[in-house]
Amino acid sequence: MSDAPVSRGVYKFAVFALAIGAFAIGVTEFATMGLLPMIAEELGITVPQAGHAVSFYAIGVVVGAPLITTIAAHMDRKLLLLCMMGLFSLGNLASMLAPTAGLFNIARFVSGLPHGAYLGIGAVVAASLVPANRRGRAMSRVMLGLTIANIFGVPFAAALGNMFGWRSAYALVAALGMLTVIMVAVGVPRVKLGAVPSARGEIKALGRVQIILTLVAGSVGFGGMFAVYTYITPTMTDVAGVPSVAIPWVLAVYGLGMTAGSLIAGPLVDKSIERSATGGMILSALVLAAFGAFTQIAAIAIIALFLIGISGSMITTALQMRLFRESHDAPSLSAAMNHAAFNLANALGAWLGGIVITAGLGYRAPAWVGVGLCVSGLIVISVAIFLRRGGSPDPSSRTSVET
Repeated sequence: MSDAPVSRGVYKFAVFALAIGAFAIGVTEFATMGLLPMIAEELGITVPQAGHAVSFYAIGVVVGAPLITTIAAHMDRKLLLLCMMGLFSLGNLASMLAPTAGLFNIARFVSGLPHGAYLGIGAVVAASLVPANRRGRAMSRVMLGLTIANIFGVPFAAALGNMFGWRSAYALVAALGMLTVIMVAVGVPRVKLGAVPSARGEIKALGRVQIILTLVAGSVGFGGMFAVYTYITPTMTDVAGVPSVAIPWVLAVYGLGMTAGSLIAGPLVDKSIERSATGGMILSALVLAAFGAFTQIAAIAIIALFLIGISGSMITTALQMRLFRESHDAPSLSAAMNHAAFNLANALGAWLGGIVITAGLGYRAPAWVGVGLCVSGLIVISVAIFLRRGGSPDPSSRTSVET
């Protein structure tokens, strides 16, 4: 942590710089979904094959989040942020230039490597610049970049791809990454590292039953949303009859749903982490079922997409808080693994959705895959709740935080 809070002007610029990086990450993570048909056509592959790029990015996050966090635990935070955004920009530049599907997938994997570590470390750096009673606000303002990305950035990238070709979207993201590098270099102060927990201690803490079950619930249950959202563009154009030029607006509806869900989830999680987690899973399963049943009616499909965004935010917020409660003595690695878990859900949902489409079941089928994933996640989190409440206690996971 820094020795003392910095001036208000320095703090605002630093947080803005870090939020630009979060915005770029949010755009590149979800923009591919809106560009799949164009990517598939130019690279000479099917839409489900193009969907593998989504899984490769997510796998990059799964690999990079814990690996970078562990290896670079003692590295200067500012230098690490610069290196991660440099790698991020390089991966997106390679995505823009990739001549084949194989090289495109590799580029997406590289782009995903810094995702989790940047978001986790960037939030911690922002918190170090202010007094203790303002650290939560500082961290949330960095994460605001992700929210804004889903409302404005992803739709804009889709519109840009429609006008100038899909490669222009990745050029935009690479440019945002380089802008972040410049702004972080100029405006983010160096911060002193506090006591760094040993990697062995953090890994040991992650072996607790409650932490494992929470991560598994996120990896499976949140995959339902990605099974649908990965193929949202061809689903809306081919089944719901939405014109391709309107897809950016459809993506914005999902972003608004995520934002609304974040606002709803906070008070609900404050009342009960467990009920919020299970309620989010149940709502997600119901809405995905409605989406699968009524995809041909554009208005219903769009409303369902908005509700999918709400339920997704409820799930992620509840599971994040549950993981924080159960892993208070393993903060760095557990935060990284949280990002990894949700991106494993991304990879799983995209992969399973592609399988059912390739099998000839149509673009409705991923929604039913999503229902199955949500139900599976609900079962896992229900087991975790049962064990924590006394069915088979896991004393090491108990803290003073109430549900």
